[in-house]
Amino acid sequence: MTVTTLSADEARRIALRAQGLLGAPDRRGGVRGVLRHLGAVQLDTISVLARSHELVPYARLGAVGRARVEAAYWGSGATFEYWSHAACILPVEEWPLFAFRRRRYRDRGHLWGHQVTPRTYRQVLDKLRTEGPLTSTELGGAKKTAEWWDWSDTKIAVERALAFGDVVCTERRSWKRVYALAEQAVPAELFGQEPSDHECVRTLVAQAGAALGVATRADLTDYHRLKAEQVGAVLGESGLLPVRVAGWGPDGTPADAWADPAALAAEPRGRHRTTLLSPFDSLIWDRARTERIFHMAHRLEAYTPRGKRVHGYFAMPLLAGGRLVGRVDPAREGRTLVARQVSLAAPRHVEALARALREAAEWVGCTAVRVEALHDEALRPALEKLLDA
Repeated sequence: MTVTTLSADEARRIALRAQGLLGAPDRRGGVRGVLRHLGAVQLDTISVLARSHELVPYARLGAVGRARVEAAYWGSGATFEYWSHAACILPVEEWPLFAFRRRRYRDRGHLWGHQVTPRTYRQVLDKLRTEGPLTSTELGGAKKTAEWWDWSDTKIAVERALAFGDVVCTERRSWKRVYALAEQAVPAELFGQEPSDHECVRTLVAQAGAALGVATRADLTDYHRLKAEQVGAVLGESGLLPVRVAGWGPDGTPADAWADPAALAAEPRGRHRTTLLSPFDSLIWDRARTERIFHMAHRLEAYTPRGKRVHGYFAMPLLAGGRLVGRVDPAREGRTLVARQVSLAAPRHVEALARALREAAEWVGCTAVRVEALHDEALRPALEKLLDA
């Protein structure tokens, strides 16, 4: 069998198109279309410019209304929340594909070291059956004390039920999970499906391959946080094609990878999106892959002590021309978007930076942009002129 060889540049463009950041955006599919193609959108508690799950469709579709984003995700019956790459919003069609993970949690019998009595577990399920969807507070309390980790027995029980698949989260209210009985909230034709572990993993690997375009085995493993041996067992049945990518190996050598057949069928062409990316965006959430493709070593520094941060609390990479060309650490003060810290790879990217800042400001309802620390102050006059235009 002849193995296709791709240049690093071809692989980069294939990856961008697969992630919806090269070519015409699927506006008819909208936010749900983005989610269905990506297969997972990561959730995170940090909200600076906006929450990460809002930033993902924004990066691909432009200034889609934030209310429309939330409506597409929560309470629509089209999604559920579960453990994929991390805690993620998933298309409801993927409910059967995580049966393997639900079974694994059941086999373990406990959740992250927490224990709960069978009686409490039954009481939680009975209350949801009687009263319908509830938050953990409405169920009887989320915590024993003010410490974030000190869960109440009710919270332990409902989170265990979520992991086991007896309960599902299809909605959040004020960022709180709303729990419902899975048998009531998941469509019957999906709820009743119990594919084998092998079938689940094979389909998830194929889905990851389509979302990534071209990927190493490690990339495919990381996308839904599978195990290496699981991926190895299904790769030959996944429908993905083996390829070689120049420059992806150690010291710039070629590396073995796998590509979605559709990604190889046509050359990736079209308009590149210029945008700020959430650090949790699936284009860049795998740090090793990001460095391999874009030659940027990007790390979230939100949990790094302030004095040791290099690029800022929630530095967002700037995507322009199909490359990562800078970083912006944003904040909001009233109606002003504040770029606390900005760096660019080269002065020629200042126009792309201004465009990204202006669009982001308008999207979140800001009327002004203020740039504080700029890595090259010689760029400030040109940048401020562009921002004022």
